[in-house]
Amino acid sequence: MAIQEPTFSIGMEEEYLLVDKETRDLAPEPPPALLAKADAALPGQVGPEFLRSQIEVGTRVCRSVQEARDQLVELRSTIGTIASEFGLAPIAASTHPFAHWESQHHTNKERYNVLAQDLQHVVRRLVICGMHVHVGIEDDDLRIDLLNQAPYFLPHLLALSTSSPFWQGMPTGLKSYRLSVFDELPRTGIPHNFSSFSEYERTIGLMVSAGLIEDATKIWWDLRPSARFSTLEMRITDVCPLIEDAIAIAALFQCILRLLYRLRRQNQRWRHYPPFLIRENRWRAQRYGIEEGMVDFGKGAIVPFSHLIEELFDLVGEDAAYFGCAAEVAHARTILQRGTSADRQLKRYERVKAKGGPEMDALVAVVDEIVEETAAMPGAGTAALLEGEDA
Repeated sequence: MAIQEPTFSIGMEEEYLLVDKETRDLAPEPPPALLAKADAALPGQVGPEFLRSQIEVGTRVCRSVQEARDQLVELRSTIGTIASEFGLAPIAASTHPFAHWESQHHTNKERYNVLAQDLQHVVRRLVICGMHVHVGIEDDDLRIDLLNQAPYFLPHLLALSTSSPFWQGMPTGLKSYRLSVFDELPRTGIPHNFSSFSEYERTIGLMVSAGLIEDATKIWWDLRPSARFSTLEMRITDVCPLIEDAIAIAALFQCILRLLYRLRRQNQRWRHYPPFLIRENRWRAQRYGIEEGMVDFGKGAIVPFSHLIEELFDLVGEDAAYFGCAAEVAHARTILQRGTSADRQLKRYERVKAKGGPEMDALVAVVDEIVEETAAMPGAGTAALLEGEDA
C-alpha cells in the first residue's frame, strides 16, 4: 500500500535566556508579570522553561519556512519589547557567557519539580537553551523509517547552529558546550533504530509501565517522534541569535526529510552507518563547529565542512525547489562565510581582551553582541550590525 505524501508542515520552538540589561548577568527571578504579559500578547505560544531565567516560544503549525520566519520575527520582537519593560533582554544563545548555574532557580511547576527531584545535580546545571524543529510526517511507520535514516545529517545541522562556546566565564574550547551539559541527562543523544512504529510504542510502553518515565516527552534524543504531534522533532541544534541562521537550518531539516521520503518512494534508502560513526561527527560538530570538517564515511577521510554542505545542497536541491525555500537553504553558505554565533562570540571576546581590559569586559561585550543579534530582524541592518563589531 502506497504511503500518502506527508504534509511536511513545519513548526519551530526556541528557548531564550533572560539577561539583566544593567549587569548583563542572567535574571534568576524575572517578575511573574513578564510571563503573564507575554502570554496575553502571544496566547498559546509562550511559556516557562525549567529555569526561571528562561522563556520558551513556539510558532504555530506553518505551511512554509517563510511563514515560520514571519512568526519567529513576531515572537522574538514581542518578547524583546515586553522584557525591556522589566529591564531585561532575551538572548537566543545556548549558554550565557559568564552566568553561574548555582545562582539559578527552577520553575515551580509539577513537571519541573519532578525533574529536579529525579535528576538532581545533573538537571540543576541545565542553564542551556536549544532550538527544536518539527516537521509533519503523518504516517507512523514512515516517521520511524525517517527517524532511522536522518541521524546521519544531524551533525551537519548542529555545526551550523553552534552558539555555546562559553561556560561560567570561561571559553570551553567547544563550539557547542550546551551538548556536553545536556548529554549528562539520560535518554539523550543519537536515537535508537526501530523496525516499526509498533516496536517504538512497545519500547516506550515498557519504560512507562516500569515507572521509568511518565510518557515519551522524557525521551530527549537529538531527533525523536513528537509525543504530542505527528511530527519528527529535531532537537540537536543550539539556538541561533540571528533569525536567518535559524530559518536556514529549519529549511535544511525539512528538505532532508523530503529527500529521504523521495528515496523510499523509489524503493531506496540512505545508507545505514553505525551510530558509533555518527557520534564521531556529532562530537566534531560539537567541538569544532564548521571549522575542522567531518568524516566522509564513503571516503573514509575528514573533508572540509564546506564540501559536505555543497554535497548536501546538491542532494536537496529538488526538495528546496519543491518547498520554495532555495534561498533559505543557500543561506547556509553565509553562515560558513561569517561563522556561527560561537565563532563570532569568540572573536569578540579575543578582540576586547587584546585591548588589555578586564576579563569581565570581554564577557560583557559578548553578551551585548548576542543581545543585539537576537533583537536584529531580517532586513533590518543585520549586515551593518555584524560589521560594527568593535563599536
